[in-house]
Amino acid sequence: MSEQLTQGAVEALFRNSEVDNPVLQLLRIREVLNSSGPNRYRLMMSDGLNSWSFFLLATQLNHLAEENLLKPNCVCQLKVTKTTTFPDGRVVVIVLDMEILQTAEDAGGVIGSPIPLKKEGQMSSSQEFASTSTSVLDSPPSAAVPGPSSENNSKCSSPLGGIGKDLMGNSPTKASPSKFSPLKGNNTSPGSSTKSVPIVHLNPYQSKWTIKARVTSKSNIRTWSNSRGEGRVFSFEVVDESGEIRITAFNNEVDKFFPLVEQGKVYYISKGNLKVANKQYCTLKNDYEMTLHAHSSIVPCDDSVGVPTVQCDFVPIAELEKKNVDTIIDVIGVCKSAEDVSLVVTRTGKEMSKRALNLVDSTGKGVAVTLWGEEAEKFDSSGQPVVAIKGARLSDFGGRSVSVLFSSAVMVNPDIPEAFRLRAWFDQKGHALNSQSLSGTKSVRGGARMNWKSLSDIKNEHLGHGEKAEFFSCVATLLHSRKDSCLYQACPSADCKKKVIDQQNGLYHCDKCNKEFPNFKYGLILHANLADFGDNQWVTCFQETAEVLLGHSAETLGRLQETDEAAFDEVFQKANFTTHIFNNKVKLETYNDETRLRVSVMDVQPVDHREYSRRLLDNIHKLAQ
Repeated sequence: MSEQLTQGAVEALFRNSEVDNPVLQLLRIREVLNSSGPNRYRLMMSDGLNSWSFFLLATQLNHLAEENLLKPNCVCQLKVTKTTTFPDGRVVVIVLDMEILQTAEDAGGVIGSPIPLKKEGQMSSSQEFASTSTSVLDSPPSAAVPGPSSENNSKCSSPLGGIGKDLMGNSPTKASPSKFSPLKGNNTSPGSSTKSVPIVHLNPYQSKWTIKARVTSKSNIRTWSNSRGEGRVFSFEVVDESGEIRITAFNNEVDKFFPLVEQGKVYYISKGNLKVANKQYCTLKNDYEMTLHAHSSIVPCDDSVGVPTVQCDFVPIAELEKKNVDTIIDVIGVCKSAEDVSLVVTRTGKEMSKRALNLVDSTGKGVAVTLWGEEAEKFDSSGQPVVAIKGARLSDFGGRSVSVLFSSAVMVNPDIPEAFRLRAWFDQKGHALNSQSLSGTKSVRGGARMNWKSLSDIKNEHLGHGEKAEFFSCVATLLHSRKDSCLYQACPSADCKKKVIDQQNGLYHCDKCNKEFPNFKYGLILHANLADFGDNQWVTCFQETAEVLLGHSAETLGRLQETDEAAFDEVFQKANFTTHIFNNKVKLETYNDETRLRVSVMDVQPVDHREYSRRLLDNIHKLAQ
């Protein structure tokens, strides 16, 4: 029995209307050769009423063709598509994901009596499909999810037509640049007749393009290492009037382009590979990102008229509570206060600089923003500057807070209208307002909100006695910590903190890794007693929080314990009677038939006494009502 086709889907896709997982039949398939990358496959699809030949598969599904799965008359479900309309009227439906529901043999032939969909002034899709010079493959082609497309520099064929021909059957080698390029601009790159293309029109299925754009942010050079080797990478973001895109360079291209690219300057950029953007690392509102290669070109442009300086979609601070955690946002505010730079130790044992800012805006709300690394070290808070951050991550730490990422762009007193308006507001009245910080409460895992607690609330409210752990924040003072048993010999592997066993032969065995090592690293688990105005409580601080609390890394403490016991004791003496903000997890646990309440410190922060006093005043006002 034949599958039911989604009638009307072909025309809906042609008109870029929304269609939910349409079921279509493949009528014909043709291969489009590409001398500089994987070949592409062009399809004629039918919904039983109409057929259309302008379906193009992206490259990652080529295995369907190579494995002889995609044949004429098979029935497919198109799960993800993208309809692109070029300025000259050509419409192409790019198939990003598909599933074969019925083989050609089971379908038994063409379903229905499909009529080629016609567009006014254009030959029918079947006539155009037949006009191409490629032949139908004996083995069936494939669908493809878009990937690093190599046809950007292809001189062999267009992905939208037959070998050596475009969609209208014209040969690109004989066409003028203005006729060949589907996207036209008003600016011409130096030394070339190719006209600049708006960023928003870039896609992996163009063969020639040049963009004229301004660099809005530029990363430092990073090194990477994995099973395939080592290398270097840097990235930068560019913007024009139509949109923005992220550009990445590796290894040799790092040496070539890193000294050339400067933030704020305008360049002509061409011959990069375009691929679907990885939204885990790319926060821009663009479906694609660009990778530079040996033939890529970046030429400085002296004419910057009409090229914007930055493109941001700022979220008012008051609206951050309505956004989902881990959302990538743009935010702008006046830096009302800033903490000093502090050093934290990452999970990999690397020290990193950190600085917390308090940003406020005209909504009367404030939010904590964390800067890392070089951004934290070079930030100057004098004069309470306007700070704009593009591509930061929204966190639920301490209620709502913002963390700057490696790919984020931090701009101090930027030359944009939003910054001028904020500056005027703050100078006139904002400086005198008592802004309410969104970072004053903690939003625990699962989305439930939790207010600040005192230590006495642990017992009074039976915190942690439910099925799930509970989270709370408190301001408390460290009274005492058990230093004698806080250090242990741990596995030296980067991702393992398991205690090792001394084999008494110069080797240390890790049960988790099942390996022996000639050395070990120090691990740190600190049991400490905290107190506030109402009660005291024993808590457990694991390595990251214990190092912050004591101000030294586990390795440093281990060396001191071995070589200078007096200095080792002094570290703990100095930590006593210091007051911090502790963010904690509390859960009733059973071990060896003994039930006890366990409080674990998840993070330690310095007390912002101004904000703490404001919170106490707010609580007093609430109690007085």
